[in-house]
Amino acid sequence: MTKKIPLDLLIVSATVIATILFVLVPPLNETFIRTLLGLVTVLFLPGYSLTCALFPKKKDLDEIERIALSFGLSIAVTPLLGLILNYTPFGIRLTPILITLCAFTIACTITAHIRRMKVDEKERFNPSFKCKIQMPEKKIDQILTIILICSILASITAVVYVIITPKQGEKFTEFYVLGPGGMAYDYPRNMQTGENTTVILGVVNHEYIQTGYLIQVLWENLTIKQIPIQLDHNQTFERNVTVAPIENGTQKLRFILYKENLTEAYRTLHLIIEVTTEV
Repeated sequence: MTKKIPLDLLIVSATVIATILFVLVPPLNETFIRTLLGLVTVLFLPGYSLTCALFPKKKDLDEIERIALSFGLSIAVTPLLGLILNYTPFGIRLTPILITLCAFTIACTITAHIRRMKVDEKERFNPSFKCKIQMPEKKIDQILTIILICSILASITAVVYVIITPKQGEKFTEFYVLGPGGMAYDYPRNMQTGENTTVILGVVNHEYIQTGYLIQVLWENLTIKQIPIQLDHNQTFERNVTVAPIENGTQKLRFILYKENLTEAYRTLHLIIEVTTEV
């Protein structure tokens, strides 16, 4: 029984490593390859590695079924990992999501290799990498196989088209506030005078042109910070903002986003904080 690592699992591991490099390392993350690897890593590799780990024998599934299941499991697993991350200190951000997804894929790949090595070589799943489709003998099975192949191709085409060529008519700007831990629920609620707290302000430009913004931070009607920024299309801005209340009572911490002419408020967010005197 050979202990050689299967070629398909090597390709999966190499693609995962390449994705990390092309997403996190400049100037690699400014190329089209970043998008291509990202699509493969999100939409196919997690499901494929999990499928290989669950079904190490070639008789378990045929190759078409494996491909379809790989896409289906990837679409199911990726949101679940994101949901889990939301309840961790890391939050839902690019780097934690990327590392978690890649770690999951590598873990499943290692499991798949271990399970395959326990299967007799003649029964072990080993993809041929040939453009050859084994059609079933029964007419109804042939029709279902053709429908499945067409559905997979149509789904891949639709997803790639939506991601690469978004509608330019949908122009907007995201404006959000996160708590100190980078999550959307751990906001400061109670503070004492003189005590500092930190929130994370974020702006994402989906205007399809470079846009100027101004973020204004106010305690009630008192302006305490102004942050001017310039963002290209799809560029994200995040900054930790530290504030400290001055007066007692129920206070409103407001965040106002201005864009373009910087005269009319585009978005307004606020937090209600109960402020007491430090004992």
